[in-house]
Amino acid sequence: MRVLLAQPRGFCAGVIRAIEIVERSIRKFGAPVYVRHEIVHNRHVVETLRAQGAVFVEELSEVPDGAVTIFSAHGVARSVEDEAAARGLPVLDATCPLVAKVHQQGRRYAARGRTLVLIGHAGHAEVEGTVGQVEAPIHLVASVEDVARLDLPESTPLAYLTQTTLSVDDTRGIIAALHARFPDLEGPEVSGICYATQHRQAAVRELCAQVDLLLVVGSQNSSNSTRLREIGEEMGRPSYLIGHGAELDPAWLAGVRTVGLTAGASAPEELVLDVIAALRRLGAGEIAQMTGIREDVEFRLPPELREPTSGPAVQAAQ
Repeated sequence: MRVLLAQPRGFCAGVIRAIEIVERSIRKFGAPVYVRHEIVHNRHVVETLRAQGAVFVEELSEVPDGAVTIFSAHGVARSVEDEAAARGLPVLDATCPLVAKVHQQGRRYAARGRTLVLIGHAGHAEVEGTVGQVEAPIHLVASVEDVARLDLPESTPLAYLTQTTLSVDDTRGIIAALHARFPDLEGPEVSGICYATQHRQAAVRELCAQVDLLLVVGSQNSSNSTRLREIGEEMGRPSYLIGHGAELDPAWLAGVRTVGLTAGASAPEELVLDVIAALRRLGAGEIAQMTGIREDVEFRLPPELREPTSGPAVQAAQ
């Protein structure tokens, strides 16, 4: 049995930045530091940071007065920022810069008087943050059918935003439906979907043309990891989302000659290696990697964490 690895896979620049913000904060300011929501949607990452001294909470009311507070990579609503400022909490914002770009787009469209539509999944942390960052009503759609159900006149000046971790193909279909129904429509096309999402989806499509089975390493609550598994199924390959090697079911491998392996943008490479080790125990021989895009994107850390570790205490984000 052969194993073929997707390229690229795993951590993106936004995830690397978010994790580094937590780790550097612990080193600089000491444990505990408080993180609102999971810093990224990966259980292994969360537990590793918890062991270092991070405390994960869902509400700022759980954060003690004066404690260093970190906003997750998914972003938060303005009301959360305001609450932190009112309490004088020292805040570090780990929001992915590409998510922050969507927030800026929404505010710009709203300021021009356009009605906003957000293509995304209800309840996802990024969607809740985006809705809460724009001081205007936002209509959420997740499918072409949702577009048909929008209770808006066809003459409405509309603008759309996109959740960054969605499928490029699915988003194109929803955008096309919006264009067909609302002539006065503006939006960023698929540029609102992050580069890492697009690269990983394209790599999985190429991978599935060469394998009998697809394994995606990632957590069940990871939107981008789930979408990679769905793409595998759409390509006609049995596809499974697993957190680590122990979740691998040997029955999946019956009759399989080539296993395709990738990882969502929030899954560390060590978990990929753990799955490879499990595959080796079940008879895998050659381990090969596709040629593909080599990502070199880097996002700057907050200035407080670029200072020497002996510097003054972090100040609340403005």
